[in-house]
Amino acid sequence: MFKKLLWGGLVAALLAALAVVTPASAAQSLRLQYRTSATGATADQVEPWFNLVNSGTTAVPLSGVKIRYYFKADSAAQQYRFACSWAVVSCSTVTGVFGTLSPGTATADRYLEVGFTTGTLAAGASTGDLQLRFHRADWQRLTQSDDYSFGAARTAYGDWDKVAVYTGGSLAWGTPPAGGTGPSPTPTPTVPPTNPGGDGVVFDDFAYTGSADPTIAAHNWTVRTNSGGPGVPGASWPASNVTFPTIGTGNKALQLRAATDGTTGGTSQSEFLNQRKFFEGTYAARVKFSDAPESGPDGDNIVQTFFTITPLAADLDPDYSEQDFEYLPNGGWGAQGPIMYATTWETYRNEPWLAVNVHTERTVSYNGWHDLVLQVSGGNVKYYIDGVLFAQHGDIYYPETPQSVNFNLWFIGGGLVGSSTPRAYTQQVDWFYFTKNEVVAPAEVVNRVNGYRTTATTWKDTVPNP
Repeated sequence: MFKKLLWGGLVAALLAALAVVTPASAAQSLRLQYRTSATGATADQVEPWFNLVNSGTTAVPLSGVKIRYYFKADSAAQQYRFACSWAVVSCSTVTGVFGTLSPGTATADRYLEVGFTTGTLAAGASTGDLQLRFHRADWQRLTQSDDYSFGAARTAYGDWDKVAVYTGGSLAWGTPPAGGTGPSPTPTPTVPPTNPGGDGVVFDDFAYTGSADPTIAAHNWTVRTNSGGPGVPGASWPASNVTFPTIGTGNKALQLRAATDGTTGGTSQSEFLNQRKFFEGTYAARVKFSDAPESGPDGDNIVQTFFTITPLAADLDPDYSEQDFEYLPNGGWGAQGPIMYATTWETYRNEPWLAVNVHTERTVSYNGWHDLVLQVSGGNVKYYIDGVLFAQHGDIYYPETPQSVNFNLWFIGGGLVGSSTPRAYTQQVDWFYFTKNEVVAPAEVVNRVNGYRTTATTWKDTVPNP
């Protein structure tokens, strides 16, 4: 170790010189590891995957961390869209925004800035996989071979100083492109205040006599009977699969049924939906999920849902939206059950399949009754189960147009067990509640529902029709 006492001014000058040429990473606790799963010179999407490592001795709040991936835009007017495919820390905590470098360089005039809404990175720990991607807004192929941060040969994680990491606005790792540091990292966005009064309410206690009750249509609900997806191709959707039994609390509930004997002709599913007049506000329902069929062999990939949706007008329709609670007691889509998904959609394409969504999952049983609350407000979509925040999504996945409210029960195509023994699953919904342009806490939702029941109110609708 050099000592000023022995070397005086000469050593001080030498140390100053070393400070200039020593890589920033040598003195920092954070290290950024990078790999790509899209190695071509051109690609449908850029796919930078990150692993942020804390090599220091103190914890780092992730809310103060920003990661910048630098690239060259295909044109000055080109716009891009960010998505988080999967993250150990949960995609619901990961944000992505785009910025412009001024002045730019031959390999960088834009950057993707990745941030976190919450979490702490402990000393000696890492975030694990952050599987990220971005694409052109027009979905045309893009060129990435001229991007500053792109490493075509990086197919396994390793330290990569062409991606910069900032903490508290100061550079902590990496080397930004020369002359292109850009503005200071942006703060984590805050949610603006919401309307405290609301602009209309829908409440339904499902006090109907059966699927043919004319009041169902008068209340703008539809019992689905038309063929088509989702589910087993060719399966039927009979009205008789929708009933309104009296449950243990003494009031009626919506009940959906799905049955199969392992054949297409012997498979039926069910759906109950309201019109497209729901947008920002709070959606809620009390739902009973089932881990097993009423009888017969268990194991079919069954999907039990509560969701909102805007129909897809064409492939990659930008006005499409969907927010799903989907419970799969026996798994499906490559996952083992029981598993709950909260999925927020921007759009999709059927052929070839391309999904633009973000999801949060939890592998745990949700058998029985649960209060499900969905808050859509201020650019954020929040999912609550039994009063606990389950997921939070936003950015491009935030809905743009009015949606319908739906409950359905269906089998995943190719997910039936190999048995000809008949079996049937049921899902029940005790009540549904929506308040327009108002964010309501889960506990307050239950209080309001109890208030309606105290006054024997089984139906209320003050939300204007479209």
